[in-house]
Amino acid sequence: MIPRGPAGLVGLLVCLLVAGTAVAQSYPTHPIRMLVPFAPGGTTDIVARVLGLKLSENLGQPIVVENKSGAGGTIATAMLAKSPGDGYTLMVMHQGLAFNVSLYSNLPYDTLRDLAPIAHIGATPNALVVTNSLPVNSVKEFVDYARANPGRIAYGSGGVGSAGHLSMVLLQSLTATKMTHVPYKGSGPALTDLMGGQVQAMLLTLPAVISYVKSGKLRAIATSGSRRSGALPELPTIAEAGVPGYEYTPWYGVFAQGTLPRELVIRLNVSVNKVLEDAAVRDKLAQQGLEVHAMDSARFAELLRADVARWGKIMRDLGIRAD
Repeated sequence: MIPRGPAGLVGLLVCLLVAGTAVAQSYPTHPIRMLVPFAPGGTTDIVARVLGLKLSENLGQPIVVENKSGAGGTIATAMLAKSPGDGYTLMVMHQGLAFNVSLYSNLPYDTLRDLAPIAHIGATPNALVVTNSLPVNSVKEFVDYARANPGRIAYGSGGVGSAGHLSMVLLQSLTATKMTHVPYKGSGPALTDLMGGQVQAMLLTLPAVISYVKSGKLRAIATSGSRRSGALPELPTIAEAGVPGYEYTPWYGVFAQGTLPRELVIRLNVSVNKVLEDAAVRDKLAQQGLEVHAMDSARFAELLRADVARWGKIMRDLGIRAD
């Protein structure tokens, strides 16, 4: 029996700490499901499957990847937010998680309260890609063409407020150009129409387009990061090619339900970061254009909060809403 008073409080805290440590040490005891908020074959899906395969070895339990696409990732995110805080439901999601806070007015969850940022996987710059029939070979030519032909360049995206939409809106804002947005239900269908010529341009993650660029089916003219990508080092960044201040490098991370005990957050963070040290995993992600950058969960949580604030202001200033 724990005595009352200050000594009793200390004893209770010690008991809770011991109990939490015991749970973390025994976790996991059965399979874990890993939600992917988008359709199979996209960048998030690729990252989740590369990570999940090795993470299951590290944790000693199967990790079952489940694609739950729809509503810009909010369907899967709501599932995670309403799941038990026991670590048996995880989610791999990208920076769109921060966009959705301001994009949707009635989210069925509070992003900063109901989700626990576990581990930052890495980031990948987007590539500005165009159809081979569009008469541009550089960012300058692209901007000049857009200015001379307002609205004539149609660009595809995975939907209103998606990464492909917001990155192009930012580009138009900085270059004083006007293009026509064609939203799709996912970047996959948009990419198909890009190769078919129904739209002329897109800003897409390197994992999604690199094979088409290398095979000559699409032309890449720049990348969106703060520095050149090791996957396509010959391409300049959009900023160095004539659009000062442009930088867009979406991140990917692992999340759990918001009430997950701190001991399990740390346990999972350590496990994911250990997987990211594996040379084969890093190589597979690098081949897809993703630059691995591990960090502790507290730093990742700070990054999420900062992006919620930054992109919230951008979307309010530009009047971007999905509803």
